[in-house]
Amino acid sequence: MMKGKWAGALMAAVSMSALATGARAQELNVYCSMQVEWCQGMAVAFQAETGIKVNMVQKSVGETFAQVRAEKDNPRGDVWYGGTQDPHLVAATEGLTQEYTPKALNNLHPWAQNQWAQSKKRSVGVYSGALGIGFNKEVLAKKKVAEPKCWADLLKADYKGEIQMPNPNSSGTAYLAIATLVQLMGEDQAFDYLKKLHANINAYPRSGAGPIKAAARGETGVAINFIHDTVTEQKAGFPVGYNAPCEGTAYEIGSMSIITGARNLESAKRFYEWALQPAAQKIGHEVGKMNVSPSNTAAEPPSGAPDLSRLKLVNYDFIKYGSSAERKRLLDRWEKDVNSIPR
Repeated sequence: MMKGKWAGALMAAVSMSALATGARAQELNVYCSMQVEWCQGMAVAFQAETGIKVNMVQKSVGETFAQVRAEKDNPRGDVWYGGTQDPHLVAATEGLTQEYTPKALNNLHPWAQNQWAQSKKRSVGVYSGALGIGFNKEVLAKKKVAEPKCWADLLKADYKGEIQMPNPNSSGTAYLAIATLVQLMGEDQAFDYLKKLHANINAYPRSGAGPIKAAARGETGVAINFIHDTVTEQKAGFPVGYNAPCEGTAYEIGSMSIITGARNLESAKRFYEWALQPAAQKIGHEVGKMNVSPSNTAAEPPSGAPDLSRLKLVNYDFIKYGSSAERKRLLDRWEKDVNSIPR
């Protein structure tokens, strides 16, 4: 349930719309690939501030990308908000999103500006977060299993049936993990690793946050997920911890794009500008307790947000792994070589 101030804001926004004179009320259709509370909070706050009616649809980044692609000839969405950078870059290369230069561009961190440049002005960074290994301390202690600190640890027999990883076909988190392993190990060795890891997996949830939510509730011992999702569960009081893999890890650039052919283009541009402001970038933490690093340099990161400068990061190739052909090729190989193997 939304917090009181957001529910009140929504009522105020509805009242504003009701007071509008005979002209057709402005609308905005947003596809949101973030935690549902974050999506709701953004919709409520923007509608309250502008009076523009927001129709928000929340889905995983993979599902959203598939929908945007399927609607290419008859787009129904105006803005795609959130989710890892790779699908946004693929959408840009396919012409599914359109060029736009935000006024706040120079106020953003370099990684957010780089996303805009690499997408040829069709996408921009709104937050960042690093990939890690989450775990339930109580579950592992009960089984007398050490916490995993490296990618290599996850192949140990101790973790058989104790690991969850998101499904790469629907989750940008999981695709980032595959691409990271390919860069770290080389492709053939990475897929050999994924085959061995498959034997220890008990489920592939559709959303990126699914594994750590399951771990937090004791349904699994280990999760492959973004570190900030683990911090969120920690702050909620669950007995979870995390490690950044010792061999190295990658980070996501949570992105935002305007969909080509947007029916409500002016409203989409207004949302785009608004979402890059410090006040809007606090909403994910205030409403959904998300602990990501915001892209606006004037926005203060929430306490506990991972400091990327302290982690061992791979030199992730956003252009290569954000291409449509490479993404499809790696996902097809994972489906054929890994997911088809009985567990």
